[in-house]
Amino acid sequence: MDDGREDVADDEMTEQQGAGRLRLSVPVRLNDPAHDAADRFPGFASDSLDRAFHAGLARLTLGLSPAALALAGFDWWTHLALSPTKQAQLGLKAVRKLTRLAHYAATCALDPKHPPCIVPLPYDQRFQHPSWRQYPYNLIYQSFLLTQQWWHNATTDVRGTSKHHEAVVEFASRQLLDMVSPSNFVASNPEVAELTFRSGGASLVRGYVNWLQDWERTSGGRGPAGAEAYRPSVNVAVTPGQVIYRNRLIELIQYAPATADVLREPVLIVPAWIMKYYILDLSPENSLIRHLVEQGHTVFCLSWKNPGSAERDLGMDDYLRLGVMAALDAVASIVPQARVHGVGYCLGGTLLAIAAAAMARDRDERLASLTLLAAQTDFEEAGELTLFIDESQVSYLEDMMWDQGYLDTRQMAGAFQLLRSNDLIWSRLVRQYLMGERPSMTDLMAWNADETRMPYRMHSEYLRRLFLDNALAKGQYEVNGRPVALTDIRAPIFAVGTESDHVAPWRSVYKIHILSDTEVTFLLTSGGHNAGIVSPPGKPRRRLRLATARLGEGYVDPETWQARTPDTAGSWWPRWQAWLAAKSSGRAPPPQMGRSEAGYAPLMPAPGRYVLEE
Repeated sequence: MDDGREDVADDEMTEQQGAGRLRLSVPVRLNDPAHDAADRFPGFASDSLDRAFHAGLARLTLGLSPAALALAGFDWWTHLALSPTKQAQLGLKAVRKLTRLAHYAATCALDPKHPPCIVPLPYDQRFQHPSWRQYPYNLIYQSFLLTQQWWHNATTDVRGTSKHHEAVVEFASRQLLDMVSPSNFVASNPEVAELTFRSGGASLVRGYVNWLQDWERTSGGRGPAGAEAYRPSVNVAVTPGQVIYRNRLIELIQYAPATADVLREPVLIVPAWIMKYYILDLSPENSLIRHLVEQGHTVFCLSWKNPGSAERDLGMDDYLRLGVMAALDAVASIVPQARVHGVGYCLGGTLLAIAAAAMARDRDERLASLTLLAAQTDFEEAGELTLFIDESQVSYLEDMMWDQGYLDTRQMAGAFQLLRSNDLIWSRLVRQYLMGERPSMTDLMAWNADETRMPYRMHSEYLRRLFLDNALAKGQYEVNGRPVALTDIRAPIFAVGTESDHVAPWRSVYKIHILSDTEVTFLLTSGGHNAGIVSPPGKPRRRLRLATARLGEGYVDPETWQARTPDTAGSWWPRWQAWLAAKSSGRAPPPQMGRSEAGYAPLMPAPGRYVLEE
């Protein structure tokens, strides 16, 4: 029957692999002018030009999509323009804030110690110095905070605006205000002005030298000043061990025992591929791996290859098969008849949870326990990072990755730094360029500058299947063509969240309680995504909360859990190590290093080759 539509040559999408590129055959409408034009001008109907344009633009915008921001801004502005009551409320708030500021100014003229009319948020440290209480700086920073508060009111609770767009606009307005904060300028920052006067301008000269040095290093592709003092195999990543397995994606390191006997169950660590593994093996005093070895654990750790264009078509399934499962096979061969304590950090924890669910589905019982360090399994409330994850933004990133075959960490720096712009951008600008001060380089800072890349296909699948679709939490994530469910996991789980985490917010990590059907021990520690995990015993000001939810107990929401769980001082490392020991089956002589007869002969000393690749 003729339904009035044009004929379609073929509506079936097919996928072909060739010449390292992903090629799709798409439906072509007969008698289509665009199709005729494409015959005359090859590439006319292709989107290659659009994608190349987007890729070039993305390099200028640090990977942030202008279209996504424009859509959010238009949604907010249109609904605000059609909301006269909201406009009237904002006008009234503006008058009230001006009145409060005028009253404060008049009162301070009589009593300089009069308390401020508005105080900064708890995490805002820009105006803590006593000199901000002096005229005229007190009026400057108070007017800025009142303006910041007004804009928060203006960009939130606008009826009809989508929650995502509202969050994007509120975030964008906050970033613009932070850019013009009085703390960022010599004339309006009393600390900078006083230092400039006392040093006769020498502080500004030192800051200019710092800026020149940073510009030279950045343009030359080098790390920040002082980072060269920390080098893997020299003073970081020095825990003794051997690379006992290598494929195109990973090296597997087995660490040498440090005790006469060891716990029977080995530990397999799966770090995130967005970072080099040695964040868990920094300087000896900051090395979690060394700590585990010294406590009598046999430790294995993956070291991911830093991918380039040749690895553009490696996907999530490859990271699962060539990464976690290949490493688990090796560990099981070297330490036979012993189950394994699986440990995953950040994205590595997400991948390990997927592997554990697939293993549980397939009745593979090789895991003795599962530890997730700042790792999410539900991405619905993944914090402010979700501001940069929508269809527009993901398509934009895909075009940038399509052009070069991978996503460079430097191209993600814009998003990650904006999440903590006061700490990572503006306070750094003030300290290093306006005050001429250089912070002492640390092993963690140097590691953070040791950048990695992510393959095009893998990162696209990760963003779409986990962030956009939240497929793992919904039971829709497929491994080998069949979905996996975290509720199948029966191994006990130890999950660690960090209080100030902007990458994997602890309340999001806490959702493992809802998604699993096994015993869950949850530990909340002080610090952020990286510094909270690197928490050796003896470090000052470390705190933690720890509680176990046993199978069959009712669910406790994160706020109630936090309120009822005691806050104690100390590092989380010993608490976790004791948990691992309690889940082990006793001690035995250390296993051999590798197993040559099974194809796992020692290849070279740790830290191996992949970690040194740039």
